[in-house]
Amino acid sequence: MAEFLQYVITGIAVGMVYALIALGFALIWKSSGVANLALGQLVLISSWFTYGMLVQANFPYWVGFPLTILFALFLGWMIERFTLRPLVAQPILSLITVTLGVAYFLEGVVSFIWPMSVAALPRMFPKEPIHIGPAVVSQEYIWAGAISLVIFGLLSLFFKYHKMGIAMRATADDQLAVQACAIPVTSVFSLSWMFACVVAAIGGVLISLIGGITFGLVETGLKSFSVVILGGLNSFIGCMVAGPIIGLAENLGGGYLTPLIGPGIKDIIPFIIIIIVMFIKPYGLFGETRIERI
Repeated sequence: MAEFLQYVITGIAVGMVYALIALGFALIWKSSGVANLALGQLVLISSWFTYGMLVQANFPYWVGFPLTILFALFLGWMIERFTLRPLVAQPILSLITVTLGVAYFLEGVVSFIWPMSVAALPRMFPKEPIHIGPAVVSQEYIWAGAISLVIFGLLSLFFKYHKMGIAMRATADDQLAVQACAIPVTSVFSLSWMFACVVAAIGGVLISLIGGITFGLVETGLKSFSVVILGGLNSFIGCMVAGPIIGLAENLGGGYLTPLIGPGIKDIIPFIIIIIVMFIKPYGLFGETRIERI
């Protein structure tokens, strides 16, 4: 029972981080219709940048983390301004391919600046584990899940009540109508990418505090993509619901199937879920079903 409860708690916590990263993907998709294939690399470079600030530059947390957020904002603006905006009105395949090029470019930058394969961020939370019933859980998991939930709630309030958040949601529904209201759509696109990079950075830091910094963080972005597929490409609520589901499936499957199948089963469970969802419910749990006239 203690083992099962531990798998459930840690799975939900990691799933909430997946959901936070997936929110960035859904945001870009809703506002511009672009599938961001560089999601994992954004998580990777943000985590290594945080390592550079906290360990290599030896900045305290209260300086290093704000610098990471500023870096993520600047990176998002750069990607949209210099790689995607020149391709406005081009075929959607061109935009998606560019994000793939950005992914490999960022991965190359990381390999050049930080050639080491493994690193660890300084401990941020107390090392004493928390006892929840019979389960013993590291505080990193609890804090990661809680911080992700809080940020998710703040972003939801922003999109619901703030003027720019409403403009971003409106752009997702009808770009021409937004332009008619004198709202610059290109600014909305830039803000979408900046938000996506920030949530990827925060998610990357939280995951790194749990398992360290490795090039496997790219797979974290891909697992977040499975959250988007399960929840629905254009649904923020879908990300929040699907994230814990993916985290639970990954943790429980990894815990109980690894002795039977092998250690690799944990990493492929999210992608198995993608295949199943595409067959059964291709628009996801909360995705909008589109019917197009041919």
